[in-house]
Amino acid sequence: MSTRGEPRQQDQDPDRPRFHEVAIVGAGAAGLGCAAALKEFGVSDVVILDRHEVGASFRRWPREMRFITPSFTSNAFGLLDLNAIVPGTSPAYSLEREHPSGRAYAQYLNSVAEYYELGVKSGVDVCSLTTEGDGTFTLKTTDRPVRARHVIWAAGEFQYPERHSFAGSECCCHSAEVGTWRELEGDRFTVIGGYESAADAAVSLARLKKNVTVLARTATWESDEPDPSISLSPYTRERLASANATGFVNLVDGVDITSVSEDGDAWVVRASDGREWASETRPILATGFAGSLGHLDGLIEYDEFGDPVVTEEADESTLVPGLFIAGPMLHHHGVNFCFIYKFRQRFAVVANAIAQRLGMDTTEAVEARREAGMYLDDLSCCVESCAC
Repeated sequence: MSTRGEPRQQDQDPDRPRFHEVAIVGAGAAGLGCAAALKEFGVSDVVILDRHEVGASFRRWPREMRFITPSFTSNAFGLLDLNAIVPGTSPAYSLEREHPSGRAYAQYLNSVAEYYELGVKSGVDVCSLTTEGDGTFTLKTTDRPVRARHVIWAAGEFQYPERHSFAGSECCCHSAEVGTWRELEGDRFTVIGGYESAADAAVSLARLKKNVTVLARTATWESDEPDPSISLSPYTRERLASANATGFVNLVDGVDITSVSEDGDAWVVRASDGREWASETRPILATGFAGSLGHLDGLIEYDEFGDPVVTEEADESTLVPGLFIAGPMLHHHGVNFCFIYKFRQRFAVVANAIAQRLGMDTTEAVEARREAGMYLDDLSCCVESCAC
């Protein structure tokens, strides 16, 4: 077992792994949020690894994309900004925006990293994660290896788009590949998908006076589901309705796409019921993200729906103790924790579990986080319901 004095010895040998109490993979909202919580709970020996930079996924959003969850300065009334990752901060206040862009939000994340003096190592890609016989982990990276007693996987989803939804998916352009919708040439577009990414693509293209056909399995724009994780958010419904009213958007539901193929200068989109659509531009794939958990094969188990199974006590792998999941991949009681305001409530729960294992008294820190509305340990309430 490594000791706290080991890092200084290892630094003399660049080929030997550095040892840390906690290694966090990903410097986005989840990774930084967990790191800040750990610091509040007294855990300082934390390293954050990111293959790009702080807020990398947000920086790579299409320029037109905005947060669908509104930011509002309300800390003085005991209400946390929906997009804040630590108490006492507000993207609305610091960015002066209600619906910040990805690049603007990355600025907020960078401010959090600087204020908390979080140890982010940018440009370091994690190639593999293995467990050792003494219960620790080794992370093989593009830099020197890292060993850790605990690992928090917070690599997110956006940089891992789902590209294999059906035959011919490789013919399509995934929405995550678009830097700005202005760069796409053509006047008529076909968008495959019915959720936020698809709606955002349709709205952005309609604003450019492009004709857009949206092909979706279900009419999410008409759904009465109260959970925005499985239906369109109010912000998106409003924007999509306005775009639809211009006549530039054609919404088609009940479509189960089976294949896309090139046919001369066009692309043919086929559905299971025999219908076909010819697209004069590459169809835009907006069917979601595969996520980063594929890097954890054998370390995480999944339920019958393909969702990761973690403990309710601390979002810990049920197969490998010491490995925690944070971010939009979380599911509890059938509820998807994919929005920041949902999964941020578990940062301190993870931090508390790690701090207690390191022998720290976390009573005051837990209470402070609970009062701030950022400590959700009673998951029996994880049910979306609206009476009106």
